[in-house]
Amino acid sequence: MDAMDWNRIAGNWTHWRGRIRERWGKLTDDHLDVIGGKREQLAGRIQELYGLQKDEAERQLRNWERNLFGGEE
Repeated sequence: MDAMDWNRIAGNWTHWRGRIRERWGKLTDDHLDVIGGKREQLAGRIQELYGLQKDEAERQLRNWERNLFGGEE
């Protein structure tokens, strides 16, 4: 995952919120409003809500990103 792909997510945050909620259902609309497309904040909130270590939250987020854009070249 490179910054270009995350920029696509951040730039159209409203569109991707639903996909994020599908994957991490404990995230509320309020959480997503505050996160506002900031990857680091999303990773931190996932870590907090799911009781994960930082590296595990990052791993899950990277895998989600890879799956999201994996079919695109």
